[in-house]
Amino acid sequence: MASSVNDFDLYRPSEEHDMLRDAVRSLAEAKIAPYAAEVDEQGRFPQEALDALVGGDLHAVHVPESYGGSGADALATVIVIEEVARVCASSSLIPAVNKLGSLPVILSGSEELKKKYLAPLAKGDAMFSYCLSEPDAGSDAAGMKTKAVRDGDTYVLNGVKRWITNAGVSEYYTVMAVTDPEKRSKGISAFVVEKSDEGVSFGAPEKKLGIKGSPTREVYLDNVRIPADRMIGAEGTGFATAMKTLDHTRITIAAQALGIAQGALDYAKGYVKERKQFGKPIGDFQGIQFMLADMAMKLEAARQLTYAAAARSERVSAGSGKEDLTFFGAAAKCYASDAAMEITTDAVQLLGGYGYTRDYPLERMMRDAKITQIYEGTNQVQRIVMARNLP
Repeated sequence: MASSVNDFDLYRPSEEHDMLRDAVRSLAEAKIAPYAAEVDEQGRFPQEALDALVGGDLHAVHVPESYGGSGADALATVIVIEEVARVCASSSLIPAVNKLGSLPVILSGSEELKKKYLAPLAKGDAMFSYCLSEPDAGSDAAGMKTKAVRDGDTYVLNGVKRWITNAGVSEYYTVMAVTDPEKRSKGISAFVVEKSDEGVSFGAPEKKLGIKGSPTREVYLDNVRIPADRMIGAEGTGFATAMKTLDHTRITIAAQALGIAQGALDYAKGYVKERKQFGKPIGDFQGIQFMLADMAMKLEAARQLTYAAAARSERVSAGSGKEDLTFFGAAAKCYASDAAMEITTDAVQLLGGYGYTRDYPLERMMRDAKITQIYEGTNQVQRIVMARNLP
Protein backbone atom coordinates (compact mmCIF):
# COMPACT_ATOMS: atom_id res chain seq x y z
CA MET A 1 0.00 0.00 0.00
CA ALA A 2 1.48 3.32 -1.05
CA SER A 3 1.82 6.10 1.49
CA SER A 4 2.95 9.70 1.38
CA VAL A 5 5.57 11.20 3.65
CA ASN A 6 2.86 13.15 5.51
CA ASP A 7 1.22 9.92 6.65
CA PHE A 8 4.04 9.58 9.16
CA ASP A 9 3.59 12.95 10.85
CA LEU A 10 1.84 11.02 13.61
CA TYR A 11 5.30 9.80 14.68
CA ARG A 12 6.61 13.27 15.41
CA PRO A 13 5.38 16.34 17.29
CA SER A 14 3.57 18.92 15.19
CA GLU A 15 5.16 22.13 13.97
CA GLU A 16 3.30 23.96 16.77
CA HIS A 17 4.88 21.67 19.36
CA ASP A 18 8.34 22.29 17.88
CA MET A 19 7.77 26.05 17.96
CA LEU A 20 6.63 25.82 21.57
CA ARG A 21 9.82 23.92 22.46
CA ASP A 22 11.99 26.61 20.85
CA ALA A 23 10.12 29.36 22.73
CA VAL A 24 10.33 27.63 26.12
CA ARG A 25 13.99 26.73 25.63
CA SER A 26 14.87 30.36 24.82
CA LEU A 27 12.97 31.63 27.85
CA ALA A 28 14.44 28.95 30.15
CA GLU A 29 18.02 29.61 29.04
CA ALA A 30 17.66 33.39 29.31
CA LYS A 31 15.56 33.80 32.46
CA ILE A 32 15.72 30.57 34.50
CA ALA A 33 19.13 28.96 33.91
CA PRO A 34 21.15 31.94 35.31
CA TYR A 35 19.58 31.41 38.76
CA ALA A 36 19.53 27.59 38.89
CA ALA A 37 22.78 27.08 40.82
CA GLU A 38 21.97 29.87 43.30
CA VAL A 39 18.45 28.54 43.87
CA ASP A 40 19.92 25.11 44.67
CA GLU A 41 22.75 26.49 46.82
CA GLN A 42 20.44 28.72 48.87
CA GLY A 43 17.47 26.35 48.89
CA ARG A 44 15.18 29.21 47.94
CA PHE A 45 12.02 29.32 45.84
CA PRO A 46 12.85 30.24 42.20
CA GLN A 47 10.81 33.45 42.08
CA GLU A 48 12.58 34.53 38.88
CA ALA A 49 11.37 31.35 37.20
CA LEU A 50 7.79 31.87 38.40
CA ASP A 51 7.83 35.46 37.12
CA ALA A 52 9.28 34.38 33.76
CA LEU A 53 6.79 31.51 33.36
CA VAL A 54 3.81 33.68 34.28
CA GLY A 55 5.10 36.40 31.95
CA GLY A 56 5.31 33.86 29.11
CA ASP A 57 1.95 32.28 30.07
CA LEU A 58 3.75 28.97 30.66
CA HIS A 59 3.06 28.40 34.37
CA ALA A 60 -0.19 26.41 33.90
CA VAL A 61 -0.63 25.79 30.18
CA HIS A 62 -3.01 22.87 30.79
CA VAL A 63 -5.90 25.06 32.01
CA PRO A 64 -8.73 24.99 29.44
CA GLU A 65 -9.42 28.13 27.40
CA SER A 66 -12.94 28.35 28.85
CA TYR A 67 -11.36 29.29 32.23
CA GLY A 68 -8.84 31.75 30.80
CA GLY A 69 -6.04 29.22 30.19
CA SER A 70 -4.03 28.28 27.11
CA GLY A 71 -5.85 24.96 26.71
CA ALA A 72 -2.55 23.22 25.88
CA ASP A 73 -2.67 19.51 25.17
CA ALA A 74 -0.84 16.92 27.27
CA LEU A 75 2.17 16.77 24.93
CA ALA A 76 2.56 20.57 24.98
CA THR A 77 2.51 20.45 28.80
CA VAL A 78 5.20 17.74 28.71
CA ILE A 79 7.37 19.87 26.42
CA VAL A 80 7.09 22.92 28.71
CA ILE A 81 8.09 20.89 31.79
CA GLU A 82 10.87 19.09 29.91
CA GLU A 83 12.47 22.31 28.64
CA VAL A 84 12.32 24.04 32.04
CA ALA A 85 13.74 20.93 33.78
CA ARG A 86 16.63 20.91 31.30
CA VAL A 87 18.01 24.00 33.06
CA CYS A 88 16.37 23.83 36.53
CA ALA A 89 14.43 20.87 37.92
CA SER A 90 13.06 22.91 40.86
CA SER A 91 11.51 25.45 38.48
CA SER A 92 9.89 22.72 36.36
CA LEU A 93 7.76 21.82 39.38
CA ILE A 94 5.84 25.08 38.93
CA PRO A 95 3.97 23.95 35.77
CA ALA A 96 4.05 20.28 36.83
CA VAL A 97 2.49 20.73 40.29
CA ASN A 98 0.04 23.36 39.05
CA LYS A 99 -1.32 20.57 36.84
CA LEU A 100 -1.19 17.94 39.60
CA GLY A 101 -3.01 20.16 42.10
CA SER A 102 -5.71 21.41 39.74
CA LEU A 103 -6.39 18.32 37.64
CA PRO A 104 -8.80 16.82 40.23
CA VAL A 105 -10.90 20.00 39.86
CA ILE A 106 -10.73 19.72 36.04
CA LEU A 107 -11.63 16.01 36.10
CA SER A 108 -14.31 15.93 38.79
CA GLY A 109 -15.10 19.44 40.06
CA SER A 110 -18.38 21.31 39.67
CA GLU A 111 -18.62 24.12 37.13
CA GLU A 112 -18.62 26.63 40.01
CA LEU A 113 -15.39 25.17 41.46
CA LYS A 114 -13.72 25.23 38.05
CA LYS A 115 -14.58 28.88 37.49
CA LYS A 116 -13.55 29.88 40.99
CA TYR A 117 -10.16 28.14 41.10
CA LEU A 118 -8.96 27.66 37.52
CA ALA A 119 -9.28 31.31 36.48
CA PRO A 120 -6.80 32.67 39.10
CA LEU A 121 -4.47 29.75 38.34
CA ALA A 122 -4.56 30.56 34.61
CA LYS A 123 -3.85 34.23 35.32
CA GLY A 124 -0.84 33.42 37.48
CA ASP A 125 -2.45 34.88 40.60
CA ALA A 126 -2.26 31.54 42.46
CA MET A 127 -0.52 28.18 42.43
CA PHE A 128 -2.10 24.79 43.21
CA SER A 129 -0.67 21.93 45.32
CA TYR A 130 -1.80 18.33 45.86
CA CYS A 131 -2.22 16.79 49.33
CA LEU A 132 -2.44 13.01 49.27
CA SER A 133 0.50 11.58 51.29
CA GLU A 134 0.63 11.56 55.08
CA PRO A 135 3.28 10.62 57.68
CA ASP A 136 1.89 7.06 57.84
CA ALA A 137 0.31 6.86 54.37
CA GLY A 138 2.77 7.05 51.49
CA SER A 139 2.56 4.21 48.97
CA ASP A 140 -0.56 3.05 50.85
CA ALA A 141 -2.43 6.30 50.32
CA ALA A 142 -5.78 4.66 51.10
CA GLY A 143 -4.54 4.27 54.69
CA MET A 144 -4.76 8.03 55.28
CA LYS A 145 -6.06 9.41 58.59
CA THR A 146 -6.99 13.01 57.72
CA LYS A 147 -10.72 13.34 58.37
CA ALA A 148 -13.45 15.56 56.99
CA VAL A 149 -16.64 15.65 59.07
CA ARG A 150 -19.87 17.12 57.72
CA ASP A 151 -21.41 19.88 59.84
CA GLY A 152 -24.44 21.47 58.21
CA ASP A 153 -23.31 23.32 55.09
CA THR A 154 -19.64 22.85 55.94
CA TYR A 155 -16.95 20.21 56.38
CA VAL A 156 -14.41 20.35 59.19
CA LEU A 157 -10.97 18.95 58.27
CA ASN A 158 -8.34 17.67 60.69
CA GLY A 159 -5.05 15.96 59.85
CA VAL A 160 -1.50 16.24 58.56
CA LYS A 161 -0.33 15.96 54.96
CA ARG A 162 3.35 15.29 54.26
CA TRP A 163 5.71 15.78 51.26
CA ILE A 164 3.57 18.57 49.81
CA THR A 165 5.38 20.23 46.93
CA ASN A 166 5.29 24.05 46.87
CA ALA A 167 3.41 24.06 50.20
CA GLY A 168 3.31 27.55 51.66
CA VAL A 169 3.76 29.15 48.23
CA SER A 170 0.58 27.75 46.67
CA GLU A 171 -2.72 29.47 47.44
CA TYR A 172 -4.85 26.40 46.71
CA TYR A 173 -4.60 22.76 47.88
CA THR A 174 -6.48 19.70 46.69
CA VAL A 175 -6.82 17.70 49.92
CA MET A 176 -7.89 14.06 50.20
CA ALA A 177 -9.64 13.23 53.46
CA VAL A 178 -11.66 10.39 54.97
CA THR A 179 -15.40 11.05 55.08
CA ASP A 180 -16.43 7.43 55.85
CA PRO A 181 -13.79 5.40 57.78
CA GLU A 182 -15.66 2.11 57.20
CA LYS A 183 -15.18 2.16 53.43
CA ARG A 184 -11.37 2.57 53.12
CA SER A 185 -10.63 3.95 49.61
CA LYS A 186 -14.34 4.41 48.83
CA GLY A 187 -14.71 6.53 51.96
CA ILE A 188 -12.21 9.19 50.82
CA SER A 189 -13.35 12.52 49.41
CA ALA A 190 -11.49 15.41 47.76
CA PHE A 191 -11.70 19.09 48.74
CA VAL A 192 -10.22 22.44 47.78
CA VAL A 193 -8.56 24.10 50.77
CA GLU A 194 -7.23 27.65 50.60
CA LYS A 195 -4.00 28.78 52.24
CA SER A 196 -5.97 31.58 53.95
CA ASP A 197 -8.54 29.22 55.53
CA GLU A 198 -8.44 29.44 59.32
CA GLY A 199 -6.57 26.46 60.80
CA VAL A 200 -4.24 25.89 57.83
CA SER A 201 -0.52 26.03 58.67
CA PHE A 202 2.76 24.63 57.38
CA GLY A 203 5.74 22.78 58.78
CA ALA A 204 9.38 23.78 58.25
CA PRO A 205 10.75 23.11 54.75
CA GLU A 206 12.28 19.63 54.44
CA LYS A 207 16.07 19.51 54.05
CA LYS A 208 16.39 17.53 50.84
CA LEU A 209 19.02 15.93 48.60
CA GLY A 210 17.75 17.72 45.50
CA ILE A 211 15.02 19.97 44.03
CA LYS A 212 16.00 22.34 46.82
CA GLY A 213 14.34 25.33 45.18
CA SER A 214 10.90 23.76 45.47
CA PRO A 215 9.66 23.89 49.07
CA THR A 216 8.42 20.57 50.46
CA ARG A 217 6.52 20.98 53.72
CA GLU A 218 3.87 19.40 55.89
CA VAL A 219 0.40 20.90 55.72
CA TYR A 220 -1.48 21.01 59.04
CA LEU A 221 -5.27 21.08 59.06
CA ASP A 222 -6.55 22.06 62.50
CA ASN A 223 -10.36 22.30 62.57
CA VAL A 224 -10.37 23.82 59.08
CA ARG A 225 -13.99 24.63 58.29
CA ILE A 226 -14.80 24.95 54.60
CA PRO A 227 -18.08 25.26 52.64
CA ALA A 228 -19.49 21.88 51.57
CA ASP A 229 -19.49 23.03 47.95
CA ARG A 230 -15.68 22.90 47.99
CA MET A 231 -15.90 19.12 47.75
CA ILE A 232 -14.52 17.93 44.40
CA GLY A 233 -17.06 15.52 42.94
CA ALA A 234 -19.39 13.37 45.03
CA GLU A 235 -18.61 12.16 48.54
CA GLY A 236 -16.50 9.00 48.49
CA THR A 237 -15.08 9.58 44.99
CA GLY A 238 -11.90 11.40 46.09
CA PHE A 239 -9.58 8.41 45.96
CA ALA A 240 -10.75 7.44 42.47
CA THR A 241 -10.17 11.05 41.36
CA ALA A 242 -6.69 10.99 42.95
CA MET A 243 -5.73 7.83 41.07
CA LYS A 244 -7.19 9.10 37.79
CA THR A 245 -5.18 12.30 38.27
CA LEU A 246 -1.95 10.35 38.73
CA ASP A 247 -2.56 8.41 35.49
CA HIS A 248 -2.22 11.76 33.70
CA THR A 249 0.35 13.53 35.87
CA ARG A 250 2.91 10.73 36.16
CA ILE A 251 3.66 11.66 32.56
CA THR A 252 4.71 15.14 33.78
CA ILE A 253 7.26 13.50 36.11
CA ALA A 254 8.55 11.53 33.13
CA ALA A 255 8.86 14.91 31.35
CA GLN A 256 10.82 16.35 34.25
CA ALA A 257 13.15 13.33 34.19
CA LEU A 258 13.64 13.76 30.41
CA GLY A 259 14.57 17.40 30.86
CA ILE A 260 17.09 16.73 33.62
CA ALA A 261 18.68 13.94 31.58
CA GLN A 262 18.80 16.08 28.42
CA GLY A 263 20.49 18.90 30.32
CA ALA A 264 23.10 16.49 31.67
CA LEU A 265 23.75 14.88 28.28
CA ASP A 266 24.06 18.28 26.56
CA TYR A 267 26.57 19.49 29.14
CA ALA A 268 28.61 16.27 29.03
CA LYS A 269 28.70 16.30 25.21
CA GLY A 270 30.13 19.82 25.21
CA TYR A 271 32.67 18.98 27.90
CA VAL A 272 34.17 15.89 26.23
CA LYS A 273 34.83 17.87 23.05
CA GLU A 274 36.86 20.44 24.98
CA ARG A 275 38.62 18.32 27.63
CA LYS A 276 41.96 17.02 26.38
CA GLN A 277 43.94 14.08 27.79
CA PHE A 278 46.72 12.10 26.13
CA GLY A 279 46.93 14.80 23.46
CA LYS A 280 43.36 14.70 22.16
CA PRO A 281 39.77 15.45 23.24
CA ILE A 282 38.45 12.70 25.51
CA GLY A 283 35.38 12.54 23.24
CA ASP A 284 37.62 10.85 20.65
CA PHE A 285 38.07 7.80 22.88
CA GLN A 286 35.79 4.87 22.14
CA GLY A 287 35.03 4.22 25.82
CA ILE A 288 33.64 7.75 26.14
CA GLN A 289 31.74 7.49 22.84
CA PHE A 290 30.04 4.29 23.98
CA MET A 291 28.92 5.97 27.22
CA LEU A 292 27.44 8.90 25.29
CA ALA A 293 25.75 6.55 22.83
CA ASP A 294 24.09 4.61 25.66
CA MET A 295 22.99 7.83 27.37
CA ALA A 296 21.46 9.19 24.15
CA MET A 297 19.77 5.85 23.36
CA LYS A 298 18.14 5.57 26.81
CA LEU A 299 17.01 9.20 26.64
CA GLU A 300 15.43 8.77 23.21
CA ALA A 301 13.63 5.58 24.28
CA ALA A 302 12.31 7.41 27.37
CA ARG A 303 11.17 10.36 25.26
CA GLN A 304 9.27 8.21 22.76
CA LEU A 305 7.52 6.33 25.57
CA THR A 306 6.67 9.59 27.35
CA TYR A 307 5.29 11.26 24.23
CA ALA A 308 3.22 8.18 23.39
CA ALA A 309 1.84 8.28 26.95
CA ALA A 310 1.08 12.01 26.59
CA ALA A 311 -0.86 11.30 23.37
CA ARG A 312 -2.91 8.70 25.25
CA SER A 313 -3.51 11.15 28.09
CA GLU A 314 -4.86 13.66 25.59
CA ARG A 315 -7.12 11.13 23.89
CA VAL A 316 -8.50 10.00 27.26
CA SER A 317 -9.16 13.64 28.20
CA ALA A 318 -11.07 14.00 24.93
CA GLY A 319 -13.26 11.06 25.95
CA SER A 320 -11.88 8.15 23.95
CA GLY A 321 -11.89 5.49 26.67
CA LYS A 322 -9.06 4.13 28.78
CA GLU A 323 -6.33 3.70 26.13
CA ASP A 324 -4.15 1.74 28.60
CA LEU A 325 -3.34 5.11 30.19
CA THR A 326 -2.68 3.62 33.64
CA PHE A 327 -0.02 1.32 32.18
CA PHE A 328 1.53 3.94 29.91
CA GLY A 329 1.62 6.66 32.58
CA ALA A 330 3.36 4.32 35.03
CA ALA A 331 5.73 2.97 32.35
CA ALA A 332 6.76 6.43 31.15
CA LYS A 333 7.38 7.72 34.67
CA CYS A 334 9.28 4.60 35.73
CA TYR A 335 11.43 4.21 32.62
CA ALA A 336 12.23 7.92 32.18
CA SER A 337 13.20 8.40 35.83
CA ASP A 338 15.40 5.29 35.88
CA ALA A 339 17.03 6.51 32.67
CA ALA A 340 17.54 10.01 34.12
CA MET A 341 19.32 8.59 37.18
CA GLU A 342 21.62 6.49 34.97
CA ILE A 343 22.29 9.33 32.51
CA THR A 344 23.06 11.97 35.15
CA THR A 345 25.32 9.53 37.02
CA ASP A 346 27.23 8.80 33.81
CA ALA A 347 27.41 12.52 33.01
CA VAL A 348 29.09 13.15 36.38
CA GLN A 349 31.52 10.32 35.54
CA LEU A 350 32.38 11.88 32.18
CA LEU A 351 33.53 15.06 33.91
CA GLY A 352 35.66 13.09 36.37
CA GLY A 353 36.56 15.07 39.48
CA TYR A 354 34.98 18.21 38.04
CA GLY A 355 31.63 16.44 37.83
CA TYR A 356 31.71 15.92 41.58
CA THR A 357 32.03 19.64 42.35
CA ARG A 358 29.41 22.33 42.60
CA ASP A 359 31.31 24.46 40.10
CA TYR A 360 29.62 22.35 37.42
CA PRO A 361 25.86 21.66 37.14
CA LEU A 362 25.99 17.88 36.84
CA GLU A 363 26.08 16.97 40.52
CA ARG A 364 22.95 19.08 40.96
CA MET A 365 21.26 17.31 38.04
CA MET A 366 22.18 13.92 39.51
CA ARG A 367 20.71 14.90 42.91
CA ASP A 368 17.59 16.32 41.26
CA ALA A 369 17.06 13.20 39.13
CA LYS A 370 16.77 10.94 42.18
CA ILE A 371 13.39 12.25 43.32
CA THR A 372 11.79 11.40 39.96
CA GLN A 373 12.18 7.71 40.93
CA ILE A 374 10.32 8.35 44.19
CA TYR A 375 7.47 10.85 43.99
CA GLU A 376 4.04 10.35 42.41
CA GLY A 377 4.54 6.69 43.28
CA THR A 378 7.90 4.99 43.75
CA ASN A 379 9.21 3.03 40.80
CA GLN A 380 8.58 -0.17 42.75
CA VAL A 381 4.91 0.83 42.98
CA GLN A 382 4.93 1.74 39.26
CA ARG A 383 5.98 -1.82 38.48
CA ILE A 384 3.04 -3.13 40.56
CA VAL A 385 0.72 -0.75 38.66
CA MET A 386 2.12 -1.88 35.31
CA ALA A 387 1.81 -5.58 36.19
CA ARG A 388 -1.85 -5.09 37.14
CA ASN A 389 -2.57 -3.18 33.94
CA LEU A 390 -0.63 -5.06 31.27
CA PRO A 391 -2.02 -3.99 27.87
